[in-house]
Amino acid sequence: MVTFADCMQLDSILGPGCMELNGPRTVRRRESVNHIVRHNSDDLDPWPAWAYKPRTISLLLIGACLLIWASGALDPENATAGDRVTTVKRGVWAMIAVFLAYCLFQAPSTVLIRPHPAIWRLVHGMAVVYLVALTFLLFQKRDDARQFMKYLHPDLGVELPERSYGTDCRIYLPENPTSRFKNVYETLFDEFVLAHIFGWWGKAIMIRNQPLLWVLSIGFELMELTFRHMLPNFNECWWDSIILDILICNWFGIWAGMHTVRYFDGRTYQWVSLSRQPNIINKVKWTIGQFTPAHWDKDEWHPLLGPWRFIQVLSLCIVFLTVELNTFFLKFCLWVPPRNPVIVYRLILWWLIAIPTIREYNSYLQDREPVKVGAFCWLSLAICIVELLICIKFGHGLFPNPMPTWLIGFWGSVGVALVVFLIVWSWQLHRTLGRKRITPQSPAYSPSKNDSSSVVIDSSHLYALICSDSDVEPSATNLLLIPHLLPHMLLLLYIF
Repeated sequence: MVTFADCMQLDSILGPGCMELNGPRTVRRRESVNHIVRHNSDDLDPWPAWAYKPRTISLLLIGACLLIWASGALDPENATAGDRVTTVKRGVWAMIAVFLAYCLFQAPSTVLIRPHPAIWRLVHGMAVVYLVALTFLLFQKRDDARQFMKYLHPDLGVELPERSYGTDCRIYLPENPTSRFKNVYETLFDEFVLAHIFGWWGKAIMIRNQPLLWVLSIGFELMELTFRHMLPNFNECWWDSIILDILICNWFGIWAGMHTVRYFDGRTYQWVSLSRQPNIINKVKWTIGQFTPAHWDKDEWHPLLGPWRFIQVLSLCIVFLTVELNTFFLKFCLWVPPRNPVIVYRLILWWLIAIPTIREYNSYLQDREPVKVGAFCWLSLAICIVELLICIKFGHGLFPNPMPTWLIGFWGSVGVALVVFLIVWSWQLHRTLGRKRITPQSPAYSPSKNDSSSVVIDSSHLYALICSDSDVEPSATNLLLIPHLLPHMLLLLYIF
């Protein structure tokens, strides 16, 4: 059986990026893994070995030369020939480039190491730049922010009409002889159909848990129903929301994503380096394979493990849905059309950020002694909050229609039911703990030193406590039993 250490040693010898660090035990080994990758760079395959040798000073000098050329430091007269707006834009882009270069070479590594740790350090820097840009946008006025978007794309800054999908929900149009199913055709060939399919395929690859994916799928349709009075884009027909979105597009995306995970989960790995591949086709396959995770482990979220775990998984769902809702509200408030490249760039950036975020959060939930969430988890939550604040600030006065009364009653009932459910669940756990508390068989009987039959122990709880280094995660019930088990364990030691 190949252990994790053997895998990393083989990876350092045969090629870069053997393992994706995933799970509670591998997170604690990240520093040792980085130590192996750093100090065994001489044993790497000759072809990709150059990418793992530190050349930070050389690259710093090359970057300084590029700054001299781009800024015109040696020829200031020609460098100031442009107008003020051009020089400011160039200065801002150069500032971003310098920060990203620092993150690429010097920022701490993340939990992912394929295709190269520097790639994810660069993504971390891009996330920080995006967070800082959102903070700057938050302090602007709404009209100024809309005009500021022109610096990102010249077509922005112009008010655009929002399309409503629920104006005519008839499937068959007898009065239209050219296309009697016009409404269905227009909905099927809309750009959001492909966005739904590829979006849920990507989410399935990230989350890798089908029940949780279906909760998110149905939850987003409920969000569309909730905010349809605010955004015309959410005003959909019943057959569009239930049949086309949930049962066709979302289902196909989730199905394809989970099959992708299952396919790679059972893949047999060939421990052959790049230079020892027999032909160019295999070399290309090996190179492309470095851009895929080494392990496609199915994440175990266990939302029913306990009330606190349920809240943690529910918080993940809320953040996911908030990020998706922010896309539509930002688009509406800042006048960004659906087909504009800015929307695509934001979605790609969020997808890159979400990949290590899900890994870090799942490892945080499964770790026995979690200290804090990872850097990507913190950044994702911060970006989500700032985006939400921008939507609230810039959306003031844009939504005159109040929320329907039945929606307020519905979500109020859901909130009350959720709170009652958690209280009853916690009370039931507390009651179960009281029943399973370890006590002598008879309170009046004092056990002798040679009589160990008077102590009754719940073997499952004792096993979970003693085998704390096993791969089985102790539940909240086991952890709460520790104060009650401690005196009885001392009594057992005295008896034996």
